[in-house]
Amino acid sequence: MRVDVPHEWPADEAEARALQDRLRPLADHLGPGPSDPRYVAGLDVAYAGNGRGTGDLVAAAVVVIDMATLAVAEQSTAVARTTFPYVPGLFAFRELPVLVEALRALRITPDLLLCDGHGLAHPRRFGLACHLGVLTGLPTAGVAKTPFTGRHDPAALPQARGSHTPLTDGTETVGRALRTQPGVKPVYLSTGHLIDLPTTTTHVLTLTPAYRLPETTRHSDHLSRQTLAAAQATAPEPA
Repeated sequence: MRVDVPHEWPADEAEARALQDRLRPLADHLGPGPSDPRYVAGLDVAYAGNGRGTGDLVAAAVVVIDMATLAVAEQSTAVARTTFPYVPGLFAFRELPVLVEALRALRITPDLLLCDGHGLAHPRRFGLACHLGVLTGLPTAGVAKTPFTGRHDPAALPQARGSHTPLTDGTETVGRALRTQPGVKPVYLSTGHLIDLPTTTTHVLTLTPAYRLPETTRHSDHLSRQTLAAAQATAPEPA
């Protein structure tokens, strides 16, 4: 898969924020997105260290799911040492370079990218899903395990599968809390590029026939951790 990066990766926080400001207007949150995608890819990154983003050794995984069967159609990985500092709200710049390398290794070009992260539901309204979408030109959305920016009323979210309620930041709707299985914690959806929330919801529900997390997330999370463990075995973190 071809992915062109038309900018240099920023070296510090000021450059990263300036780049987000420059690219933010390019993200299209109106969609509608693909109505019947054949291939949907999940993207995830595992970090060394405490596993919460502070380590410099990172492993990216992209797993392409065939929507007709929910089987894995292709997968790819990449490992790198990130040079961008740990700054909450700018995690995309620790993850994007290695994710781009993993995407470039794919033979299949997915119809939709679902990343373990956020898009519009970001303090600067330009999370990882937005940046990935703008770079690849593909419909992209975030499916996160926990919210980052925005709140929802738990009482407004019924226990039934498929129930959802807006994720709001002040008066702005930035995403959606979605119940993918009866009685389980919701996942948090936000648009990244070229797809809207209703279409994202439809595809995430298709990808969650039995578990809380989509098959895209489950497979990419497992593969990124597996890849990181293998990388650490051959190149341990510096003392």
